[in-house]
Amino acid sequence: MAIICPSCCHENIDGADICENCQHSLTGLNRPGDSQSPIGNAMLRDRIASLDPRQPIAVSADTPVAKVLQMMQEKGIGSMLITDDGKLIGIFSERDAVMRLGADFSNYRNRPISEFMTCSPDTLTMDNKVIFAVHKMALGGYRHVPIVSGDDLVGIVSIRDILRYTSEKLAGMDTQVE
Repeated sequence: MAIICPSCCHENIDGADICENCQHSLTGLNRPGDSQSPIGNAMLRDRIASLDPRQPIAVSADTPVAKVLQMMQEKGIGSMLITDDGKLIGIFSERDAVMRLGADFSNYRNRPISEFMTCSPDTLTMDNKVIFAVHKMALGGYRHVPIVSGDDLVGIVSIRDILRYTSEKLAGMDTQVE
């Protein structure tokens, strides 16, 4: 169920604190605990901080593609954040590697990662609700969301974090039933 902003009529995700379009407060319009499932209620209630986001790994925009792919493989991560003077400017993911580099990888190995990254990725804060991450991932078709505090990069959450969170909630429900 969506929340319609009374100020601009934008349809916002249920549980939103502010309108995504005009930043109008929606706090009085929320219906906590109105989801059809306990996990849905938890996602509407819990904050991104509860996912314990991993420390972000970032490289500069001029880092060669081959170096970025090597780092991703060595660290076992599915995305690399791209920064310029410490500010987030893009993200490069496994999907970008497949879709943008493809079989022509050897032709691009020394090119800067900025040529292949996704520019200006959506971000969240530690105070956003877990459902926001799910919403952004579902609408954007991506599996990683950088977490910021102001202009500072403070973490990253992935679909694996959401799955772990959901599994823990389910395990907790099983324990309560017994």
